[in-house]
Amino acid sequence: MLELKRYPLVTHLRADASVHVLHFAKGRKVREGRGLAFWFRPINASLAALPMDDRELTFTFQGRSADFQAVHVQGAVIYRIADPLVAAQRIDFTVDLNNGAFLVDPMAQIASRMTELAQQYAWDFLVASGLQEILTAGLSALRTRLQGGLGAEESLKALGLEVISVRVTALRSDAEMEKALQTPTREAIQQQADQAVFQRRALAVEKERAIQENELKTMIELAKQQEVLLTQEGQNERRRRQEAAEAEKIAVESLVHRQAAEARARAESTTVVETARNAVEKERQEIFRAMPAEVILAQAAQTLAGKLTKIDNVSITPDNLAQILARIGLGGGKADAAKPAKG
Repeated sequence: MLELKRYPLVTHLRADASVHVLHFAKGRKVREGRGLAFWFRPINASLAALPMDDRELTFTFQGRSADFQAVHVQGAVIYRIADPLVAAQRIDFTVDLNNGAFLVDPMAQIASRMTELAQQYAWDFLVASGLQEILTAGLSALRTRLQGGLGAEESLKALGLEVISVRVTALRSDAEMEKALQTPTREAIQQQADQAVFQRRALAVEKERAIQENELKTMIELAKQQEVLLTQEGQNERRRRQEAAEAEKIAVESLVHRQAAEARARAESTTVVETARNAVEKERQEIFRAMPAEVILAQAAQTLAGKLTKIDNVSITPDNLAQILARIGLGGGKADAAKPAKG
């Protein structure tokens, strides 16, 4: 912040650009400004160095809500020294002429006063609201309250300080109380989750039921189609058997008609043959009736001879042969009849 180089009788000072230096000699202000560099006699000089950059002060304190519940507040205040001359008059920023360090800790004094003021405004806010209200919408409301209160605080302006911004980073109660406050919300969320699970299960059951209904409808439709198919197959089988029976009936009737026709033809043929045979037999009988007995006997012998396959002995006496030949008109006399026959 300050760089001091000591020489015999004099000292050289060089300050950073963010440091406002006040040089007093023999009780009077000699010079002031930011980032100065000059020589001075330490025997009768006094120096004050004020940091002009923005400073951040973090705070943590505990308050009580309107329903007597502990509330923990965490945040930060960003401020700066707006009027270094006024600040130097109210707070001791004197530095050691040997090493440039503060003789006292002015920044700690500023932090203490700033923290006390922030705590006071925060307490005023907390005691006016219940714990649940504070935890629900307390961050922005408390930040607005601190920003407005510290920004308009006359005691800070009297110190030459200016509050730039206020930030509240945490606002919470005890762990048990937070857990108790979280329980309704947690239960509501759990109920919503359970409801979602129930709805999902109900939807799954509904879909499963729809699937089973579709499967059942499909099975019923298939059964109906199978029934129609079986009925059609039965009708086709009956029709096929009927047609086969009709074809067989037609074939049988045709066979019967054919056999009847053949029988009639055979009967008619037999009748014709028998009629012709009877006529021939009748004519033969008429012929035989008109023929002499000897001729008939000769024909019978001829017929008999034609049917015999082997003749061992034939005995014909001359008397029998002569009589037969005489009857059929072939006899030539006793001499011829007397000739022995050879067989």
